[in-house]
This record gives sequence, structure tokens and C-alpha cells, in this order.
Amino acid sequence: MHYQKSLPRLPIPKLEDTIRRYLAAQKPLLDGPWFDMYLSARDSVVLNSNPFMSFNPDPKEEYNEQLVRSANMVCSAVRFMKTLRAGLLEPEVFHLNPAKSDTDSFKNFIRWVPPSLSWYGAYMVNAYPLDMSQYFRLFNSTRIPKRGGDELFSDEKGRHLLVMRKGNMYVFNVVDRDGNMVKPAEIHSHLKYILSDSTQAASFPLGILTSENRDVWAGLREKLVATGNAEALGLVDSALFCLCLDEESMRDHIHISHNMLHGDGCNRWYDKSFSIIIAKDGQAAINFEHAWGDGVAVLRFQNEVFKDTTEKPLVHPGSAPAAVDSASAVRRLQFHLDRELENGVQKAKENFDLAISKLTIDAMEFKKGGKEQLKKSKLSPDAVAQLSFQMAFLRQYGQTVATYESCSTAAFRHGRTETIRPATVHTKRCSHAFVHEPSKHSMEELRAMLNECSKYHSQLTKEAAMGV
Repeated sequence: MHYQKSLPRLPIPKLEDTIRRYLAAQKPLLDGPWFDMYLSARDSVVLNSNPFMSFNPDPKEEYNEQLVRSANMVCSAVRFMKTLRAGLLEPEVFHLNPAKSDTDSFKNFIRWVPPSLSWYGAYMVNAYPLDMSQYFRLFNSTRIPKRGGDELFSDEKGRHLLVMRKGNMYVFNVVDRDGNMVKPAEIHSHLKYILSDSTQAASFPLGILTSENRDVWAGLREKLVATGNAEALGLVDSALFCLCLDEESMRDHIHISHNMLHGDGCNRWYDKSFSIIIAKDGQAAINFEHAWGDGVAVLRFQNEVFKDTTEKPLVHPGSAPAAVDSASAVRRLQFHLDRELENGVQKAKENFDLAISKLTIDAMEFKKGGKEQLKKSKLSPDAVAQLSFQMAFLRQYGQTVATYESCSTAAFRHGRTETIRPATVHTKRCSHAFVHEPSKHSMEELRAMLNECSKYHSQLTKEAAMGV
């Protein structure tokens, strides 16, 4: 993990309007509307809003064994949480001149500068800390279904982890009463106990309800509470996060995409702020609920966890689990269901299966070039990727169309995202030149069009980031 004194927030400004933008950044930007957009939506969060991001396999093959990787990821996630809550997590910073600011010497310098002066030190080297207000909802958080509009719930007092296997739910503490992480060997033992549990797959897996229409799910949750399940639901809601241990091994990257985006719906609790999913062969990913935050926070967490598990693993192949009574420490949650709730689970599964049956995922790997080659040619890789969408659509359907690309507005307090509109007169002209009339233009003319698209897209990105 990275440790450094926090720096004050500051937007990414042009020199002449630094102060104006700094003052504007102290007011929430797009706070209410974003929460309303997600929480008021009544469609299922599956496919419609919950994204996933895959981890690379551990470079050391033996560490990809499901139990070993699960234990290490849980330990690293708890370490990240403790670093975050202690105020020691290195802040997100936008470096306009990374050669000067993204260095150990500058970080050591700024660590000792008084908070009242650190703003000036960062500004002098064009380093601008970004808003990190979303991070507090990473842990112990969930989305609660309500009729007409959902709510976000957080309870930092929760010390337990939620684990799902075969649609069954288990909880055990990963933080002790003093706020310290439970010994890795004990976490190892508890996860081994869960993976060896002979309990059959849940006949009525409640996780599938989180994939339902939000009003339907809200009604069923009220019924769950009324039939005596409030305490068990509270443990699900307040858990640090959800760990999903799947029974399948992944065949290829298409299978990985389907499994991590939706799975079979039974071994997931899609409402949790995030779930770490680990397949039988150790393939791993994060699926996260979108109302509380965006990819910036989750990607930071994911990168830190991957770095920590691969460089400083706390559980190793052949490690002996702690000699503790996991049968007493681990609790399998029991839910009381009546016929209405059982029918609700069955109907949710039918709706889920119908929805995912309409989803096709495919991919093409292009290995004749990449971002490094584009950068050497002074072209924006993002601009070229957006241009490629326009060209492909033009080739397939005979026209270019409006497209959407999101851009982080974390330069502002409570910033979420703004929309970049990549389709421009420049991309239209360039697409037609490459697709329909390449022989009419010289290499220099085509290159000039690419440069113009790249330059203009970079301008649009900067304007979107600054809310212009």
C-alpha cells in the first residue's frame, strides 16, 4: 500500500482561472442528479448499470489456486480499508508535469509541508489532488431497494465478510474488536471451511432477488423483513464486501466476461458496493454497484489489491491454515421463506435467464499496434479508439452516429462523470476519407486528418473534465 499525507482538493485549472475554479470546486458538482439517476431507476442493476473489471492472473501460477488467491485478496482488501480509514492512503493526483510531481522526492517534500501551504507546493509543480469522497462507500455499504427510489446504506461498525458459495451465504469476522485484521492463517482456515462445506446449492438462492426490477425487489425485501429475516439481511448489508466463490473454471475471455458481468444470478448479491468474484481456477474480477461511485475508486482499489497480493502475499501455496474452530467462527445465514417469497425467487430466476439469453459478447484482438505506437506518433490512443468506432459503424451501416464517452469530473468536490461527445465534423470527415475514398487522399492528408481528430478529441476531454 502507498502511504502519504493527504493533500487538499484542487481542480485541474488553466493558470488564468485557477482561483475561480478552486472556489467552484468547493461546491458539490452533479451530486444529487447522479444519485437520483441511479437510485430512481427501476430496471435491474444487472446488465443495465453494474459493471465488472477483471484482474490479471497472478504471475506466479501456484498462487492462482482458488483458496490461496481468495485468502490473499481478502487480506489485501482489509489492508486497503485500514489504510483508507486511517487517512494514510496516497491521494489521487492529476499530474500535469509528472516528471516533477510524480516523484518520491516531491512526495517526501510535500509530506512535511504544513496543510495550509501544501496547496501552493502542489500548484507550483502542476499537481492537482482529486476528489476522493466516493471512497468511504467502498466498504460496509450496499444499495437498499425502496419503492420508487432506492437508498444507499453504510455501517462502518461491521467487522465481517460476506461469502457466497452455491447460492449459500456465510459470514465471519475479518477485523477484530480492536480494529486489527484477523490473522491471515485464520482467514485461510475459514475460507477453507466454506469451500469444503458439503451443504447443497441453495434451493431458493436469495441473491437472485437483487437482479429483479427494483420495485419488485423492494416489495419482496419488505416481505423478507416481515417474515423474520431482518437480522440476516442486516449482516448482508453491513458486511465489508462480498466474496463470491464460484464452482466453474473459466474457458476463455468470453466466458470470463459473461461470468463476471452476470453469472447465473444465484451466487451474487448485486446490491453490495462491490463483490470480488473468484472462479474455481482462480480467475478473478470485481462487479460493483454503480450508484455510490465510479470506476476511478474501484480501479484504484483493484490495482492496489493486485499489487499487494502479487508482491506481498500473506498466504502461500502449502501454507497451513490456523488451528482454529472455523465451524464456530463461520456462520451460514438461514432465511425463513414462505410460498410468496419462494415464488418470487423462482420468478426472478426466470426473468434473469430471459434477460441474459439476449446478451451476446464477442471480442477481437488486434496485435499489429497499440497505444505505445500511437503515442510515438503523437496521437491520442483514446481518440483513435473512438475514431475506430465511427469508421466501423460507417463501414457496417453506411453512416456515422452520435456516441457517448464518460469522463471523470473528480477535479470537483463530489464530481462524478461528464459526457464527452466523440462524434464531430472531424471524425466524420476522417471516417469517410478512410472508408469510402482512401485513394483520393495522400498519406500526408490522411495523417493530417488523424492529427486533427486527436487534437480536437483531447480538447473535448479537457473541457468535459472541467465542466466547460
